[in-house]
Amino acid sequence: MGSDKVRIAVLGAGSWGTVFANIIADGADQTRVEEPGGPAVEVVLWGRRPSVVDAINETSQNPDYFPGITLNPGLRATADAAEALSGADVVVLAVPSQSLRANLVQWREHLRDDAVIVSLMKGVELGTLLRVSEIIAEVLEFPEERIAVVSGPNLAREIAERQPATAVVACPREETAVRLQALFRAPYFRPYTSTDLVGVEIGGAMKNVIGLAVGVAEGMGLGDNTKASLITRGLAETTRLAVTLGADEHTLSGLAGMGDLVATCSSPLSRNRTFGEKLGAGKTLEQVVAETKQTAEGVKSSESILELGWRHGVDMPITEAVVKMMHHDLSPAEALTAFMARSTKPERYGV
Repeated sequence: MGSDKVRIAVLGAGSWGTVFANIIADGADQTRVEEPGGPAVEVVLWGRRPSVVDAINETSQNPDYFPGITLNPGLRATADAAEALSGADVVVLAVPSQSLRANLVQWREHLRDDAVIVSLMKGVELGTLLRVSEIIAEVLEFPEERIAVVSGPNLAREIAERQPATAVVACPREETAVRLQALFRAPYFRPYTSTDLVGVEIGGAMKNVIGLAVGVAEGMGLGDNTKASLITRGLAETTRLAVTLGADEHTLSGLAGMGDLVATCSSPLSRNRTFGEKLGAGKTLEQVVAETKQTAEGVKSSESILELGWRHGVDMPITEAVVKMMHHDLSPAEALTAFMARSTKPERYGV
């Protein structure tokens, strides 16, 4: 990252990509006031739909996701990925995790050799069972010290409204995480750093699956005891998997673990919780998919996460129930019965 100017490309003009680009733009404005002699920060947002790009450039709004909310007037958008990536020091990825590999293949020729890649995505790839950072490393052949992830309790709508929020910037190289932390800070957005890439990624991926389960319980009309049990046992399941893969278990009690899980499972703004709620209320998977505009990452990633757990001998009963509901026609009532009928165990088994 140069000392005179930092160029940041955010790829993906969906809800979180738009909001994150806006965070960077707002933060750059604050930095210019607080540090007049510091490096200038330029952010450009890539979107695949020209109508969205034009709206952002002409009205400072993304009408598809945040009608009525004004974005930073300095935020520029483009439908040309090569233009967005040209000279970018930092590239932030905000596309669905299952389409990432194909996108990276198209984008890699436009990347600087020394760029830092940042993932906002939360999933595990079907087939390969790779985490997002592992997909990036494989396709781009980048070293892990130039790959980072951002995760935490980040409901996009609230942050678009500039309500206070926090997140974790994780990179195996602490110096890189600290540099990104400075670029991603805004008056209402406070990032922390971590070197535990595995823990932060698994926490982000798993919370989508648990959010689906809690949504199903909500849709069935079940009470707070049931939902609190699912959240707590879901965190235990997440921790078992993450620790088995090499994570620090304390990461899962932080923002990227418990924090993200609570936000996802308790808010109607969560895509995955809302998706599950509709299933629990009696709609079919096909009906919910047809009426859901945004991607609920947990629907697809639940299969790869379960397979990842099985590969490493990790017991994952909630994930297994979600997979059966999403992909094997198990009814919510049957899933609940199967979960409650499991053999009794110590609370901290498997950790």
